[in-house]
Amino acid sequence: MLDESLLDAPEDLAEADRRGLLRGAAEAGARVRTAARHAAEAGVADLKPDGRPRAVLIAGPGAAATHAADLLGTLAGAGSPVTRLAPSGVASASGALRWELPGWAGSVDLLLIATPDGTEPSLSLLADQAYRRGCTIVAVAPASTPLAEAVDGAHGLFIPMATAPYDQDEPLAGSAPGVLWALLTPLLALLDRVGLLTAPPDALEAVADRLDHIAERCGPAIVTYSNPAKALAAELADALPVIWTEGVSAGPAGRRFAAGLAELAGTPAVVAELPEALAAHSALLAGPLAASADPDDFFRDRVEEPPALHARVVLLRDRPLGGLTAAPAARDLALSHDTPISELEPDPGGELESLAELIAVTDFTAVYLALASGA
Repeated sequence: MLDESLLDAPEDLAEADRRGLLRGAAEAGARVRTAARHAAEAGVADLKPDGRPRAVLIAGPGAAATHAADLLGTLAGAGSPVTRLAPSGVASASGALRWELPGWAGSVDLLLIATPDGTEPSLSLLADQAYRRGCTIVAVAPASTPLAEAVDGAHGLFIPMATAPYDQDEPLAGSAPGVLWALLTPLLALLDRVGLLTAPPDALEAVADRLDHIAERCGPAIVTYSNPAKALAAELADALPVIWTEGVSAGPAGRRFAAGLAELAGTPAVVAELPEALAAHSALLAGPLAASADPDDFFRDRVEEPPALHARVVLLRDRPLGGLTAAPAARDLALSHDTPISELEPDPGGELESLAELIAVTDFTAVYLALASGA
């Protein structure tokens, strides 16, 4: 159950935020600037790449590496495939995870290692394996970790992760807001230099400014009725979020939102891209999760019984390809089943700025749901 009164009590929110999630969301812009500086100091701007890599491989634990691979693959497009190397192992622990290069990886490929830990033995072994295969190696991880030594020994490029003192207080969740930008920003700068995507220094500064702006709009001191993240969190109370995305940038933002709801708030969600979402989730909205499925729900005793779980559509929109949009059909489908719909659309700006805004608002939403529900 969501304690909505907590949303408008900044001091209580701060007390409940033992994992520093709100601080991480508020400091996302600062993380981008620090991470961009670390990339510059590591020599990314001085690199002289000898052509584009055949493929980009990304290895790392948990949601942070998954989201980074998803975002980079989306931004790079089909020019050079971006593939996440999924780990194997018996547990999700640094000593139990195992990564292996695909058999075809070689001297024309680029291996990116992104981890907020840096103590995973298998990542160090992966760097050594990539060196023997002739792959170019770049890693982003906390400084003074075993991985930093391994990458240096493999003649790769190591970029210190932009960390904060409170990161050491609790194990970092992969979906924590600060972690994504600390790992993603240096990789954006690198792939811009390689020529796989466009993320020059001024674009990264614009991303940091947009993240600062969202932090002001969505901060804990802003009341719910004028705070888009708090408002969406309240709307998703006791609901199953059905996340629909439209536009290139919205896809990875929606997938990250679903993962963040699960990892941070313990809230399950389903996600799909329009227009395929209309067919994929039509039966879901017509089933027992639709608000119209239980006409007696309105008269239920809210004190004696918990409310029934119903779906709520969350539509994340960016500029649709070719100007075509399935948003009207999406609204019609949801409303035809009495399913409420929430919509988020970024302010005008570049592709990276739009992506940053969608991620930032939904990150704040997942954090508010986590804190107000006691997750």
